Amino acid sequence: MGSSPFDHAFMLHALAAGALAGVACSVAGVFAVLMRLTFIGVCLAHAAFAGGLLALAFGLPSLPAALASSMVAALVVGPLADRGEISPDTAVGIVFSAMIGVAVLCMGLLPGPKTEALNLFWGSILTVRPRDVWLLAAVAGVAVVGVAVFFKEVQAVACHRSVAAAVGIPATAVFYAILLQTGVTVTACLPSVGGLLVYSLLVSPAAAAYQLTYSLGRMFLLAMFFGALSGVGGVLVAWYLDVPAGAAVVLFSCALFLLAAWFSPKRDRAARSASSRR
Repeated sequence: MGSSPFDHAFMLHALAAGALAGVACSVAGVFAVLMRLTFIGVCLAHAAFAGGLLALAFGLPSLPAALASSMVAALVVGPLADRGEISPDTAVGIVFSAMIGVAVLCMGLLPGPKTEALNLFWGSILTVRPRDVWLLAAVAGVAVVGVAVFFKEVQAVACHRSVAAAVGIPATAVFYAILLQTGVTVTACLPSVGGLLVYSLLVSPAAAAYQLTYSLGRMFLLAMFFGALSGVGGVLVAWYLDVPAGAAVVLFSCALFLLAAWFSPKRDRAARSASSRR
């Protein structure tokens, strides 16, 4: 009989990291889906990657620099998106272009093997350390508690930012807090999921939840469930099929989205609405 994945400490760490990364990313992903900023994950991931590479080039710790870089990118996206003549997607695209340029430049400046740099990009969930798991737990906990405590403000800003501002809610501050939380989430996921693959965990669980409910509260709960399931399920699939864990997590999350889209009550409603217009 083969050994169980639950018999190995590294697998337990990987399963915990996958579940926590899925929860943290899905919370940020709900905002990205509702506010039509799904590209923000790629932008902040590349910003964190560029910051980490810059630190490596100067022999400094990569994670604090990655966090600082993603925070700066988030704070730049906010004011650009607030300019009436620039759409949020355009603002994200501008920052993304700058960050990918910095990342490529820093990659070229790194001497010797690029192993540590590539680990930031692709992640390595099967070699995640306990301290990385605790970091993910802290980030996921703050995200969940923040949404629970400020749910009314979050709901107003995510759904109707201009209306929220009109009724006295500090919409700009909430919007910037969402961007900063997304940056923290992306950075915390770098050692495990990686800067590139984190984008799927940001978008797919939240998009799957969006297919199944009209309630924002239930959307958060479903997204967190799908995110955790994607992380755990992907790691287990990688164990039993001997495939790369990061890719398995991404494909698992995409499969959940396809199932949700197939069984979505919104699909039938959209079909009836289209037929009625004919």
